[in-house]
Amino acid sequence: MSESETKKSLNFIEEIIEDDLRTGKWDGRVVTRFPPEPNGYLHIGHAKSICLNFGLANKYGGVCNLRFDDTNPAKEEDEYVRSITEDIGWLGFGDDRDVLFASDYFEQLYAWAVQLIKTGHAYVCDLSPEETRKHRGTLTTPGVNSPFRDRPAGENLDLFERMRRGEFADGSRTLRAKIDMASPNTNLRDPVMYRILHAEHHRTGDAWSVYPMYDWAHGLEDSIEGVTHSICTLEFENHRPLYDWFIEAINSGRGSDGSFGEKIHHPQQIEFARLGLNYTLMSKRKLLELVRDGHVTGWDDPRMPTLSGMRRRGYTPESIRTFCERVGVAKTNSTIDMAKQEHCVREDLNARASRVMCVLRPLKVVIENWSDGGDENRVEMMEAINNPEDASAGVREVPFGKELYIERSDFMEEPPRKFFRLGPDREVRLRYGYWIRCVGFEKNEAGAVTLLRCTYDPATRGGDSPPDGRKVKGTLHWVAADSAVEAEVRLFDRLFVAENPDKAADGGDYHDNLNPESLERLSGCKLEANWMDSGGPAWSDGIRRVQFERQGYFCLDRRDAAADRPVFNRTVGLRDSWAKLAARGGK
Repeated sequence: MSESETKKSLNFIEEIIEDDLRTGKWDGRVVTRFPPEPNGYLHIGHAKSICLNFGLANKYGGVCNLRFDDTNPAKEEDEYVRSITEDIGWLGFGDDRDVLFASDYFEQLYAWAVQLIKTGHAYVCDLSPEETRKHRGTLTTPGVNSPFRDRPAGENLDLFERMRRGEFADGSRTLRAKIDMASPNTNLRDPVMYRILHAEHHRTGDAWSVYPMYDWAHGLEDSIEGVTHSICTLEFENHRPLYDWFIEAINSGRGSDGSFGEKIHHPQQIEFARLGLNYTLMSKRKLLELVRDGHVTGWDDPRMPTLSGMRRRGYTPESIRTFCERVGVAKTNSTIDMAKQEHCVREDLNARASRVMCVLRPLKVVIENWSDGGDENRVEMMEAINNPEDASAGVREVPFGKELYIERSDFMEEPPRKFFRLGPDREVRLRYGYWIRCVGFEKNEAGAVTLLRCTYDPATRGGDSPPDGRKVKGTLHWVAADSAVEAEVRLFDRLFVAENPDKAADGGDYHDNLNPESLERLSGCKLEANWMDSGGPAWSDGIRRVQFERQGYFCLDRRDAAADRPVFNRTVGLRDSWAKLAARGGK
């Protein structure tokens, strides 16, 4: 590949980094960071940022810091810290480096705030939150200076120290940067740096009564850690001038005179387009509402777009990394079709998942002439391929006897013209087994078919065509009745029926777009016994994944499954089946 072709294959962030390496801007260093707030579980949108930040560090021999932005104790919990750390490790990133926290830097951030008060760049404001919003102005009208903007530095220092000691009520005072209330960028209209919050912090307890705002803290945290490329999503583009202003304001009081020490490191903030998926919400607040209101069973519900939910559903970390790579890095927000993500999952599982037969809605079949081949209680072992995409996966033996189960949908009493499965006096192939012909059936009082009576052709063992050359068009999966393991299977559909869940008719909200058919639980499913015994080893992440032939890809549920009670979640179908929503009138 030529140098020009290589350059074209780079995304715009890689181009920036390679140019910096070429010019020696950061002395050959590449330091990125992923700074999640511990106020919820990570979702697929975060996965793109994780793959980007850790991936760039890996590619250029640098470092990516995992740093929790724990500046709001009212919403943060250790549960979220644990889940985020676990999800990043599951996704394949992180190493033995220590996990970092914004709270590690509280003393330094406070000291820098004191410096800005002394240099006239910050002041204590007594306006209420409502008054502060009114003074801020609008996009078309400038803001109004706070009446406390010109307080003497000494008074500001005293008040700020008393704020820290907890002498004032929540919301009664803030520390604000003194920038420009007439700036066209509203983020520069004297933004709040600290607010009073009497709340127990998950790491520092009650040591603090003032907590830094994100805009004040995150650039300085980057500076402390020596971050070179601070990669954010596009909504922070208008915040970049503030990111730079805080660092420059601190450095304006530093340098040759040594009054406040040496200048601090100034990273570069770069913005990229976040990942959006259709039929999905990415708001942590709304995802939390779904959990709290009982619309889902938890943050790791397999219908949720969280990484823990995707893991529980059976998605592989490799498929998520592939999806994020194929989405690419752009400067314009867009919404990606969920089918593209599922294609990546299906592609990975097709290559690696073992095959097994499972009947989800069983209908019993009795082979009337089974005794013609000898003992009617005999069981014959049939050879089945474990994975046609992987010859090294080998074969397994599947028992075949007098009584079997097939799918209820594979029989029709009055089959239409293009129905090629089983019906009265119709013949089909049983995969890896024999050809059978329906010679009768039984019904219950409600008129539902409860049992099929069939005959088999001994000349078709293994599913081979008979010597007489007759043909069949239907091939069915099946499970031997005597050895079948009973399982529960959970089938998932989209959680929302609208492509954009936030858009609801008649002034409604995303609740109106919830899909009432997003989960179907099937009990009494019949599964090949040998997969549970030996054919379903856990993958490297501890999840046991499998393809149910003709049904899709499934995994054992990591929460509810037990040795004597297998519970499977459907990960994804064998092909894109979401179009049925549109057929049902989905929006």
